[in-house]
Amino acid sequence: MGSDGPLEADTDQGTRRARTSTGTDARSGGRDGRDGTSTGTGASSIGDSATPSSDLAGRPANADGARNARRRGRGRGRDAQAATQPTETSSTTAEGGSVLPGEAELRPIDRAGATGVARLRAAEREAARVREASERDIHQALLAGLLSHVGLKDETQKPDQKGRIQRKGRPQRPEFLGARGARFQIFPGSTLAKRPPTWTMVAELVETSRLWGRTAAKIEPEWIEPLAEHLLRRTYAEPRWSKKRASVVADERATLYGLPVVTGRPVQYAQIDPVLSREIFLRQALVEGEWHGGKAGGRQVLEHNAAMVEEVRAMEERARRRDLLVDDEVLFAFYDERIPENVVSGAHFDRWWRDQKRRTPELLHFTRELLIDERSQLSVGVGEDLQQRPEAWKQGDLVLPLTYAFEPGTDHDGVTVHVPLDLLAQVKAVGFEWLVPGLRRELVEALLRALPKDVRRELVPIPETVGRVLERIVPRSAPLPVALARELNELPGVQVTPALLRLDALPAHLRMTFSIEEEDGTVVASGHDLAALRAELRPVLRKRLDDATPDLERTGLQTWSIGTLQREIGLPGGGEHGVRVFPALVDEGRSVGVRAFDAADAQAASMRLGTRRLLLLTVPSPARKVIGSLPTAAQLTLATAPHGSVDRVMEDTLAATIDVLVEVAGGPAWDEAGFAALRASVAERLGPSAKKVLQQVVRVLDAERAVRSRLERFAATVPHPAFEAAQRDVTAQLGRLVHPGFLTEAGARRLPDLVRYLEAATLRLDRLPDARATDTDRMQAVHELERAYVARVQAWPAGRPLPARLTEVRWMLEELRIVQFSGGQGVKGVRDPGRPDQPAKPVSSKRIRKVLDESPVPV
Repeated sequence: MGSDGPLEADTDQGTRRARTSTGTDARSGGRDGRDGTSTGTGASSIGDSATPSSDLAGRPANADGARNARRRGRGRGRDAQAATQPTETSSTTAEGGSVLPGEAELRPIDRAGATGVARLRAAEREAARVREASERDIHQALLAGLLSHVGLKDETQKPDQKGRIQRKGRPQRPEFLGARGARFQIFPGSTLAKRPPTWTMVAELVETSRLWGRTAAKIEPEWIEPLAEHLLRRTYAEPRWSKKRASVVADERATLYGLPVVTGRPVQYAQIDPVLSREIFLRQALVEGEWHGGKAGGRQVLEHNAAMVEEVRAMEERARRRDLLVDDEVLFAFYDERIPENVVSGAHFDRWWRDQKRRTPELLHFTRELLIDERSQLSVGVGEDLQQRPEAWKQGDLVLPLTYAFEPGTDHDGVTVHVPLDLLAQVKAVGFEWLVPGLRRELVEALLRALPKDVRRELVPIPETVGRVLERIVPRSAPLPVALARELNELPGVQVTPALLRLDALPAHLRMTFSIEEEDGTVVASGHDLAALRAELRPVLRKRLDDATPDLERTGLQTWSIGTLQREIGLPGGGEHGVRVFPALVDEGRSVGVRAFDAADAQAASMRLGTRRLLLLTVPSPARKVIGSLPTAAQLTLATAPHGSVDRVMEDTLAATIDVLVEVAGGPAWDEAGFAALRASVAERLGPSAKKVLQQVVRVLDAERAVRSRLERFAATVPHPAFEAAQRDVTAQLGRLVHPGFLTEAGARRLPDLVRYLEAATLRLDRLPDARATDTDRMQAVHELERAYVARVQAWPAGRPLPARLTEVRWMLEELRIVQFSGGQGVKGVRDPGRPDQPAKPVSSKRIRKVLDESPVPV
């Protein structure tokens, strides 16, 4: 550590004296040499590079050290030791020939065999440690008298690589901030001038062209505080609650003559301002809950109060209000009234509460009456309003939790239903668009205000219309747009279709949010569209189902060898209701398997196909006998089928026939005995029944050939736009009705209907030249309904069977074609599959639209 000062003029003389101060005599080395080392080290720490060998009184530098050593009795002891033990002298010559202080000392001979190099290095390390400690002690001692000569380097100046500050003119050395605003630089002759420390002290300040600090030494800022306690000016900023210390702390700043000795040190603020500390403790630790509660039972108090606050905040979310919970001032006053004034920290609270809780354990407990603002409670009936916002959604046996969020502008604003992932397949989307009763008025009003202006004009004033509709409407009796349109159409002069009531245009808080979660509450997916979430998670659900039922899975079965197949199996998970899976046979083409499904409708569809395949594998085929019993003309007609061969037509016929026979027998079997009885029944009746079905197939193919002959005739004539549109439409209809596999798709019972549809298409083509204009208009009306039907089918999840009501729309459209293009000849009434007890009714565009609107939404 370098220094400079007025001793610079004595540098050469001090160096020469230092070079002659080393003695080799064991006795003088033990006393004089050691004393000389201590003095030299202390002087060099405040001088430039070396020190004179004598102090200010002119005595030898080692005189006092030798005398003090003799007084302590150490000199003679060392002389005696040196006389009785073999010794070895170790010294290191510094640059210029002088021996460094502390390096020449007597040591016992190391009998363990240590080398001389190792002993020399150990001596050097010890000398450096002693020298460093001596410098630090001397500098701290000098600092006590030089507190006004302390300097802090100005860090706002940016030096170059050589430590100089670039200013106008030539570069200069960094400046130091001194006491009372003074600014000085370290004298250029000092070794510290080239690498100035952050903190320094100087023996004197000399002002020439600028203020110079001479005889400088590096110091540490922590040395100043204990020496200048009476001179420091302390300030405190940002008092705050410290959760780690469980008390109020502030940032302390201590300055010495304007120099920042301490900055940003956290200190206990209760000793400085106990009143403010208590207020911060009550507000931040207790009211805001920024404290763990201590060791005397405060945790239970804070947990109880936090739960009460969350309960009232949940009430605010459900009521979509922000004025129920009282403000923090009420809670602060509650604590301030009950907690003594001397409680200013967590430790104080523990000492007080340890005794107080024995007498009044509920002294600090919040109550609902305290937390709910009286003005809000009087202005609006909170309890009645919350009853219209339940905490759970019931769907059959399922009870799903509901949560509420009042966060406008976010996706989860409004009502969220929490669906366990294991129960996702069992939850139906039906009814969720109705929301909870507390939001239904706002929901209906938003739908009416989004109607086109010409329709909305008939509904004003809208609030009154909403009131009249809600009085009559039955919640969740049908999809909301359908039920609402039905009630609106009862009003005079109003005509509203369900398509105009767009649920997707509603704000987020008026659309149910679905949160799909694991058992531990982890959110897997969320959104407003349950069908889209189900499609997204279908691979995950399938894998979980397969993993949960490894013993149930079977494959490659040729006979019924599975014993009894349970219709429903309960698995652990899914909350209190558990998870239900539905096993069924699976058609694998040349064999059957067993697989678990997550829904009963998927089970039924797969079981029907698997049963058909297993019967085809186990029942002897009557195909050759049935075909041989047909007339030659019928066999030739079968050869023209779109299947490509008579054998494939026969396979399709047998499959469709088995479906009818299974239905007549009461449905698929679920055990080995039941399947044996079913197989015997089908084997007995399959041949005769297949022959009857095949005769109907011949009739269908004859009618299809008649349509194609008409189309070929139109293709050979002069093209006409009306003819071309009708030709394309009939060709598309023909492809939907007759194609490979059309028997099993339509069902054997519907083959006579296919004949009627094809004969109506033939009649349409025969009348086309005289009804070109009307044919185009009627075709557009049919196409509009067909597009609506296709959209509903495409929106249905892949792999899930279409509901019967939606499937029936396809055949209702074919009946409508008979009405539109053939004058109703051969049309028959259609029975609503959703209401089988009602008689069949004539088909119409309005009725088809109604069935489409009332069909189940994708689930």
